[in-house]
Amino acid sequence: MGQVAIFDKHVETYEKWYEVYSEVYQSELLALREQLEKLPENIRGIEVGLGTGRFAAALGIKEGVEPSSAMAEKAINRGIEVIKGFAAQLPYGDLQFDFVLFVTICHLDQMKYALKEANRVLKHEGSILIGFLDKDQNIAKEYIEKRHRSTFFAKANFYTVERIMTLLKEAGFKDLEFNQTLFGSLDEIKEVQLPKNGYGKGSFVVVKGTKK
Repeated sequence: MGQVAIFDKHVETYEKWYEVYSEVYQSELLALREQLEKLPENIRGIEVGLGTGRFAAALGIKEGVEPSSAMAEKAINRGIEVIKGFAAQLPYGDLQFDFVLFVTICHLDQMKYALKEANRVLKHEGSILIGFLDKDQNIAKEYIEKRHRSTFFAKANFYTVERIMTLLKEAGFKDLEFNQTLFGSLDEIKEVQLPKNGYGKGSFVVVKGTKK
């Protein structure tokens, strides 16, 4: 709940980051879009923890969950249908969606429960997509080093690719596919980068998995 209060209070600071680091944001979008384009057309999906709706709106996702009222208001203004709720207890019935997207997992308190909930609301053979900062790469290391003076990352949980793989398999997902972007430190990225397959070099990794 403490994290929600931080986002409620500092929503404008959060928004400004995407303007200052526009090339970073656009690079992340390209990596996410590449994985989403592997899915069939005309399917229904949600973003969990959609923040101000920047990713959902850009990716054509029409609905999702966000616990912060101030963030949700921005997302609604971007045309997103927002339900207030938490990733560990999604306010949806079983087998509702073709895909579930996460882009802010470092701010989740109960990752295992969030992934189990994603599995629950997905249809059979539905897809989970997670964009995250790889704990082993440059940008996550920068945030960890500076977290004591960071508004948003003081209590963030960063994950290695191997840990995400383990958690996804434990939650009932298979056929994991990866791509990556953000090559270099945060302040070095001055151009939009094209995603590359796999992981291990880029700071931002996107994994797509299929519900068993």
